[in-house]
Amino acid sequence: MQTIAETSMMGGTHRVFRHDSTATQCSMDWALFTPEQGQPDSVLIFLSGLTCTWENAATKAGAQAAAAQHNMAIVFPDTSPRGADVANSNDYWLGQGAGFYLTATQAPWAPHFAMDRYITEELPMLINTALDMDISANGMGITGHSMGGHGALTLAMKHPHLFRSVSAFSPISSAMESGWGQNVLPAYLGDDKAAHQAHDATALMASHGWGGDMLVDQGLADDFLDEHLKPHLLAKAAENAGIPLTLRQHAGYDHSYYFVASFMADHVAWHASRLTAS
Repeated sequence: MQTIAETSMMGGTHRVFRHDSTATQCSMDWALFTPEQGQPDSVLIFLSGLTCTWENAATKAGAQAAAAQHNMAIVFPDTSPRGADVANSNDYWLGQGAGFYLTATQAPWAPHFAMDRYITEELPMLINTALDMDISANGMGITGHSMGGHGALTLAMKHPHLFRSVSAFSPISSAMESGWGQNVLPAYLGDDKAAHQAHDATALMASHGWGGDMLVDQGLADDFLDEHLKPHLLAKAAENAGIPLTLRQHAGYDHSYYFVASFMADHVAWHASRLTAS
């Protein structure tokens, strides 16, 4: 693992790493903010959305200032495998920049697209190395935006041993009912509906549940709200499963990082309170 960039930020340190991934079979970059104290009290992963790299949230979400106040480390992974040998598409919602936090089984995606394995199996070991600590002792929090919100919700419900808290900004709440998901899931996974359900947050509420509470923020001026995001499906599934879900809906806010930055401090504080509780 190489450090390819390092700079001071908010009293702490922002570093960018590069490594050869066994999960995605290509070179991957990810970023880490470490607070001033060096040894954080908690760790939060932020998963970005379609077309993004680690850089979008790291430079636009305002997470580091809030994290510094709570002695929290923030991890910013990439959204997909990348490189000349990695399959791609002319559609922004498929291919590089659109990993959807799943493991593809279909050609031409299967050789590299394994972002769920990357986040849950490989990245924790890299974080341990970078922080010189064992994050399994306290677990981590996970959050994300749009496709990354979908990833945060689905990965948390399937890996409760790894994640102790989960929240999302404007998540794809039901990939099977989303216009994006209805194109992406068959392309990556084929036509097996059971495989699709394993990557649908609404379906996972019923099949896996969640042992804690959830926080979701959604802008009501979001252009993708009705066709792709559909938070009402998530809210109904949580109610049916008895999972405490706080869905905050905000008039006038869109899908951009202006929206994410407006409520990022709330999410950081929310995760900190759950990750550091005795």
